[in-house]
Amino acid sequence: MTIEEKIAVRITPTKNGPYKVEFLDNLSNRHGKLEVKETMWLCRCGGSTTKPYCSGAHLKNGFNSSKLDGRVEDRRDNHEGKEVTIHDNRGICAHIGFCTDELPAVFRLGQEPWVDPDGASGDRIVAQVRRCPSGALSYSLHNVEFRDREGEPTIFVSQNGPYFVTGGPELLDTERGEGASTEHFALCRCGGSKNKPFCDGTHWYINFNDEKN
Repeated sequence: MTIEEKIAVRITPTKNGPYKVEFLDNLSNRHGKLEVKETMWLCRCGGSTTKPYCSGAHLKNGFNSSKLDGRVEDRRDNHEGKEVTIHDNRGICAHIGFCTDELPAVFRLGQEPWVDPDGASGDRIVAQVRRCPSGALSYSLHNVEFRDREGEPTIFVSQNGPYFVTGGPELLDTERGEGASTEHFALCRCGGSKNKPFCDGTHWYINFNDEKN
């Protein structure tokens, strides 16, 4: 199949139901590759007995796919430094913690402003921002913004957390946050996010557990 003939991978968050995933070749978890089909239904209510695949649990547990009141405001802030400008939208952050755990001199938990764009070298900041799985963080160098990465469409089922989506599959019927990446993002699979279909870190607080994946 040529590049021109390649079928676009699509993800559709169905109303009060699972993610419909079409034409995806790369689905994996920490153990390795998982079985794929041309059309798959991936759980997002948190209750499936066959995670990551849907078992129909949403029909019994009252899963509601709507966005909820009280979610973090969708607003992008720009933190301009001497070498690099860091763009951040807390409203689409999945709170995985790569930034605060791995570069606390720049991403300062519990401080305001929480970002110090001069707290490390520009190269180190760029490398860290590129680790952000939700697309909440991006960066600019010389007034040119860098947001996305290259790669094949992939869904990674994180342990006790969201689906990490990379490679730019189409996400249908979904509003994006200000400055959000269309190439990489984190989708809720615990069922509790206030910003569905995107992860907002709720899995931490409700102790979402998926030992298999």
